[in-house]
Amino acid sequence: MREAVEGPRGPLPARQRKIKWGTTGFMLVNHILATVALLPQFWSWGAVIAFGVLYWVTVLGVTLGLHRLVSHRSFVVPVWLERVLVIMGTLACQSGPIEWVGLHRHHHRFSDQPKDHHDAGRGLWWSHSEWMLHEIPALQEIDRYAGDLRADGFYRWLDRWFLLLQIPLGLGLYWIGEVTQVHGGGLGLVLWAIPLRLVVVYHVTWLVNSATHACGYRNFDCPDLSRNCWWVAVLSFGEGWHNNHHAHPASARHGLRWFEFDFTWQHVRLLKRFGLARKIRVARYVPGVS
Repeated sequence: MREAVEGPRGPLPARQRKIKWGTTGFMLVNHILATVALLPQFWSWGAVIAFGVLYWVTVLGVTLGLHRLVSHRSFVVPVWLERVLVIMGTLACQSGPIEWVGLHRHHHRFSDQPKDHHDAGRGLWWSHSEWMLHEIPALQEIDRYAGDLRADGFYRWLDRWFLLLQIPLGLGLYWIGEVTQVHGGGLGLVLWAIPLRLVVVYHVTWLVNSATHACGYRNFDCPDLSRNCWWVAVLSFGEGWHNNHHAHPASARHGLRWFEFDFTWQHVRLLKRFGLARKIRVARYVPGVS
């Protein structure tokens, strides 16, 4: 298995070589607007706070909601809370929840093998973001890997209209910026809390696909290239303990050693304390056992 993971890759199939200009254009526009947000005329402490709050909301929605709760069913929460967490994660604009979950489950099935859509064997840039700029054959298997979500009308609706969530968010931010008269006004808040936030969250999420399959250490001898990378774990609220996760995908806790701080896991514990999380599955690290 390890040889198949680390072996040389052939050229992309012809059907995958064509660039998806819709996705590429969307990413390019967001990166340009994120750069504009950093101009002095749009900086304010209000913009920083809006960015920070929505970064927490979005990243937690991805890690706690889309990933550990829905993709792996590592714990159970009330339906209303699951939907709130999924909406939070969908604010990351990383496709709708059905596609996100389906692709993630497919990744675990074929991690770092040629069928993996962000196969680290094709290099750091491919696994980081290039893969999404081309056709993704795994999308043809979404119903197989996320049929449970496809059966839910709420998830079907959100999968179709996820991009529209940014509109009321942007209008609300613009109104707050104008009313409070922060430096940069409503436009400054919008630029910091939408394109700048999206771009930072994109790259943090992509680092889990790229850096944690190239940098760091391994607690477990998994049949893939997954690594534990502390700085990715800091940025991604614990997702950087990626080797632990690939060894125990169903575990709600990714940081398994005493020094592997897992911010998302602390939120799971908080939910449990308030009686909102149950049936929590947790793996354990035993030295010398992999």
